Amino acid sequence: MDSHVLQDFQSELTCSICMNYFLEPVTIDCGHSSCRPCLFLCWEEAQTPMCCPECKEIVENSDFRTSIMLKKLASLARQATPPSDPRSGEQLCRTHGEKKWLFCEVDKSLLCSLCSDSPEHAVHSYSPVAWAAEEYREKLLKKMDPLWQMTQDMQDNLNEEINKCQSFDYVVLRKNMIQVQYHMMHKFHVEEERFQLETLEREAQEIFQQLRDSEIRMAQHRERLKEMYRELTDMCHKPDMELLQVTREEPTVGTIQGWANCYMSLSHEDRNKIFGDDGGTKDPQTVESYVMWSADGFTSGRHYWEVDVGNTSNWILGVCKDFMTSDTFDSEKAFLLFSLKKNNHYRIFTNSPPLIQYVQKPEGRVGVFLDYDNEMLSFYDVYRCSLIYSFSLPFLTSPLNPFLFLGSP
Repeated sequence: MDSHVLQDFQSELTCSICMNYFLEPVTIDCGHSSCRPCLFLCWEEAQTPMCCPECKEIVENSDFRTSIMLKKLASLARQATPPSDPRSGEQLCRTHGEKKWLFCEVDKSLLCSLCSDSPEHAVHSYSPVAWAAEEYREKLLKKMDPLWQMTQDMQDNLNEEINKCQSFDYVVLRKNMIQVQYHMMHKFHVEEERFQLETLEREAQEIFQQLRDSEIRMAQHRERLKEMYRELTDMCHKPDMELLQVTREEPTVGTIQGWANCYMSLSHEDRNKIFGDDGGTKDPQTVESYVMWSADGFTSGRHYWEVDVGNTSNWILGVCKDFMTSDTFDSEKAFLLFSLKKNNHYRIFTNSPPLIQYVQKPEGRVGVFLDYDNEMLSFYDVYRCSLIYSFSLPFLTSPLNPFLFLGSP
């Protein structure tokens, strides 16, 4: 193929934003194409009406479908094009002096032909580096879609929180109504009027501060989600060799393993240690409660898991620094979200510090996001796609183990 024709062909498969071959390409209304992650991040940072990065035409609809043909062509071009970055060039086997062109799926290492025939790797499965890199890019892209949706949901929740703060003028209206009512009453009620007004003002300041704190936490957490999305995008663009050598650095998203071998049934007395008199059942023979934790603790990275609380009334969810026992429940070593039913009313509250959360009781699943490196722990109502609360975890020096208590329905 003529070199000029080849360059034109490669140019048509290159994103105008990141200047790399397309990842998850989409074509907008004007006909130009870009990587979906690059386009979303470009619009996010511009803070202007959505428009084409090439011709600047305004985009009305952002519900794009991936261009399958462009994606396949870009993948083939990426595999066929020699690496231009010196750092990602051919690597030679120190033992045999041959090019490493195979990737072992078992121990995640790069091999030459002779290494793949050795007894150590003879029973392992392996594939060409280019193929393995494309498969890993596809796995990263599948994780990025829900991450971006979480970012957008967090923005919606943040907008709602901002609107609540801006519409807090009802306090002024209530104060005026109280003043009018008490001025119509006897002069001896002046002191009562003052007390009521001061109480209302104090409650209003507390609620407003909670709203402001929640708004700040949401904004900070949304930035962390967006940064994770950006990191995964950058990882997808890495050269094949470098991409496969950092496969162990990605954040974990999924379920926590090891619940089954770390649980115990709680007696009536143990339930009272956790929930007090309100949490105990009068007939412990009819209902069983369980406290569970993961056998594997986290010491770094970002991790997300979900727990289905179903119709359970009393439950605790979070992380603990040490394994709990039936004899002790040290809340100072745990960061927890509590659900408690009392007189047919539910309360959601946290510890460290103890705070009542003015949110609806989660239905179904509760999501937990642990960012160990940035010392943050967040809880989400999965059904409503909303943030419940975020903990700051200062001075982490020990593993954090996922913790769960399930009480009576």
